[in-house]
Order: sequence, then C-alpha cells, then structure tokens
Amino acid sequence: MRIVVLGGTGFIGPHVVRRLVERGHEVVVFHRGRTRADLPTGVVHQDGDRADLESHRDDFVRLAPEVVLDVCPMTERDARSLMTTFRGIARRVVALSSGDVYRAHGLIHRKEEGPLEPTPLAEGAPLRQRLYPYRGETPRVADDPMRWIDDYDKILVERAVMGDTSLPGTVSRLPMVYGPGDHAAHRLFPYLKRMDDGRPAILLEEVRARWRWARGYVEDVAEAIVSTVLDDRATGQIYNVSEPDALTEAEWVRTIGRAVGWSGVVVTLAEDHLPPRYRISANFSQHLDYDTTRIRQELGFHERLSRAEALERTIEWERAHPPTAIDPQDFDYDAEDVALSAAISSE
Repeated sequence: MRIVVLGGTGFIGPHVVRRLVERGHEVVVFHRGRTRADLPTGVVHQDGDRADLESHRDDFVRLAPEVVLDVCPMTERDARSLMTTFRGIARRVVALSSGDVYRAHGLIHRKEEGPLEPTPLAEGAPLRQRLYPYRGETPRVADDPMRWIDDYDKILVERAVMGDTSLPGTVSRLPMVYGPGDHAAHRLFPYLKRMDDGRPAILLEEVRARWRWARGYVEDVAEAIVSTVLDDRATGQIYNVSEPDALTEAEWVRTIGRAVGWSGVVVTLAEDHLPPRYRISANFSQHLDYDTTRIRQELGFHERLSRAEALERTIEWERAHPPTAIDPQDFDYDAEDVALSAAISSE
C-alpha cells in the first residue's frame, strides 16, 4: 500500500513511518524540509508547505496514495484543505486529534460550565460547546508566528474529516504523549530534574495529586495510529488512544521516582499551604482519562512496551537532551520550597 504522511518528521511521525515501512508499505512524507528525521531508506520525501497543500495536488495524483495520514491538522482550514486536495485521489484519510475536544477539557480550563463529566471518557462523551480553546480575548496580530493558535480547534478538524461523504475519514484522539524526542514539552523533565537534584520531597496540591490524565508512550501511540491507517475497519470511526490505566498525578510522580531510584516522597498539601507559584487555576476535580475499549477490541491494538521500559527510555533521553529554551531555574525550588519540603519529609 502507498501511504502519504503529512508531517511525519517531528515527535510522533517518525515512529509511525518506521512501522509502516517495516510492514512493507510505501511511504511518502510531505513536509517543509526543515527537519530531516531518521527515517528508513526508501521513504520518499516530498517537500512542500502544508499551508499551500492544494497546489501540490498534481504531485499527489502522480503518487496515487491509497491512504493519507495527517499528523498535524490544527485548524478547520487545514482539514478542509486536506479533504479538498485528496478527494478523488485517496480512498481514505486518517487525522490525528486530541482529547481537548471533550467537554471535560473545557471544564478543566474553566471554559465550560456545569457538572463534572464522568470518566473514563468514551468516544461518544460530550464535546466542548465553546470553540477555539486557546484563543485569548485579544487576537494575535496577523504576522505573529503563533497566530494559528487563535484558530486551532480539533473539533472543527474532526467535523471536516468525518463529514465528507466522498472521502471517508478516521480520527485518532491522542493523549498526553511522552517519550524520546519530546523536544517541545519535555513532559518528564520537571519531575525528573527535582529527583536528579536529590530533592527530599515533591509538592503537589491535593486536588492535582488525585487528578487522572490520559497518557501514552510515543512508540505505543504510533502503533495505535498505524492500526488505524492499515485496517479498513477503522473507516468512519473515531478512536481514543492512551494507556488503559490512567495514573493519578501523584502515582505518576512516584512511578517516575521508582524508575530513577529516587528516595524522596510526594507530599500533598491544600492549596493555601503551598508556595504561591504552586497554586493552580485549573479545575483538576475534572479528570481527563479515556476509555480505549474500542480501538483494542475492533483493531486489536495493545501496547508493545511495559510502562517501566517506556519510562526507562524516556528518562535516558531526557537526561541526554535537557531543554535549552527553558531556564533550568524554572524547575528549581527556591529557598522557601527547599525548607518546606525538607521539613515535611522529616515528619
């Protein structure tokens, strides 16, 4: 099968491409050429700008892909361009989405009102009523390189992909993804640095400590995506992707601690007992964990790595690639924090 991957050179994409090639498929990666990921020999690189996708339609006609995987559709315009470009060329598209489509996400960020959503969230759980979750009160100026965030909304992406009657679609809703190559977020680094610094305690606000968040290791998430690309039973379906057992934040920290041999403790405190910079504005009474029964039963997906092995690989990478765009002091305790954590851990 010939598959076109839009994106594919960032965090998740290379893992997907490698697995597709390993299974004997032809892969064409369409990207801007700014990042040359370590992809297998034989992968075709098609340079081009996603913002000008439709101008490459003739190239795609020549390539004649059966399935198109869009790794990074961020806006309604992205999704409509995807469908317009490949209508009449491909027989199916797969688009990556996010759990931020759920109403639960809006409740966490206090963008939605009303009762909490029960979790884990199945694919049919209520979606946000308010669109554009990251748009501020003041729009970004037109030449701001982050202007696209104002128009970001995976709900609109999903509507465009799943609502086209002439080009069937599939959507994968991803969790918080961690693993080697996480240059943008370094999701383990804040806790790992404290542990490597030998801090005696890590402080968490009580509600945050109990909060459950869907997570997934990058290689396993890639495996789930591949299953939606290769299996025609995924046509017209939406799938949650995450580990089956969402840990609380406190459990997550302790699990990382065990992986690195940290001897400290996780201490939970009421918000008014925490140093000011630890206080939170989000509503962590609302969990954001997924029910992943559908992808496991319908497509036979399962994780290939244990959580222990996934963390081992991630920790090794984080230590070798500390963030450079973030001031390391952002992850240090100040004197008040050190004194407080030391006093707590000695009780």
